[in-house]
Amino acid sequence: VLIWNLDIGEPVKMIDCHSDVILCMSFNTDGSLLATSCKDKKLRVIEPRSGKVLQEANCKNHRVNRVVFLGNLKHLLTTGVSRWNTRQIALWDQEDLAMPLIEEEIDGLSGLLFPFYDADTHMLYLAGKGDGNIRYYEISTEKPYLTYLMEFRSPAPQKGLGVMPKHGLDVSACEVFRFYKLITLKGLIEPVSMIVPRRSETYQEDIYPMTPGTEPALTPEEWLSGTNRDPILMSLKEGYKKTPKAIFKAPVREKKSIVVNGIDLLENVPPRTENELLRMFFRQQEEIRRLKGELSQKDIRIRQLQLELKNLRNCPKNNEL
Repeated sequence: VLIWNLDIGEPVKMIDCHSDVILCMSFNTDGSLLATSCKDKKLRVIEPRSGKVLQEANCKNHRVNRVVFLGNLKHLLTTGVSRWNTRQIALWDQEDLAMPLIEEEIDGLSGLLFPFYDADTHMLYLAGKGDGNIRYYEISTEKPYLTYLMEFRSPAPQKGLGVMPKHGLDVSACEVFRFYKLITLKGLIEPVSMIVPRRSETYQEDIYPMTPGTEPALTPEEWLSGTNRDPILMSLKEGYKKTPKAIFKAPVREKKSIVVNGIDLLENVPPRTENELLRMFFRQQEEIRRLKGELSQKDIRIRQLQLELKNLRNCPKNNEL
């Protein structure tokens, strides 16, 4: 493993503790640890500045292909093959690689499993080389550690996958992850968006916490001197765009009238059938009954007010005044 200083364009560290081909590597969040998987069937956790191997695991039963640090959870996730040649994933404690915390069989296919971890939502995505589907899980620090959620299915097999950084996602559509799927059979790259099914007109802070931004937290000299620092975080709220609602307004037309025998036929459309005539008749009868009831109530109220007024006039106190 060569570590380069991109400011000067030269390698500054070489880690040569591997005895065979290195298959995969992953840095932790603050750059203080490096995990590697090797063809010699070993999983290693290395201090990258000195090249010292801190933890090592012999993976004979679980032949490791890919490894990824799970954010700040102090766990590693590996994908590989079991002794029965079935694809499986394993979760490890980075402080103790003696035994995996869990091992889970996936299926009996032969393609490599690519792991992608989203530290903001604690979601793990598994995509197999040559598969058309993408499985996703939720990861926690307590048992059962892995919870299967759902699966994206597609008939087009993927050769490889790329990922859009968080600050490039469509926040207003609740997009939390976006793959770029290489489909060699069709000669194209297809975007696949993972969207939380929500309808809201505000920024969703629970699925978009502060996330690593584009500004580096350390200079090459600071990192080489042994300084560890977490990434500089940024908010995605500035990228939220509220979609305006489309409001349909009917065109205003000039009001016309057709008067026959003093009745505006456009305001009072006459019934066309016998059923319409009956319905209109019953509605009018109901309206007449309602109006009669209101008139009788008002007559009673008028008589009450008249009696009260008469009583006030006949009151002796009023006569004295």
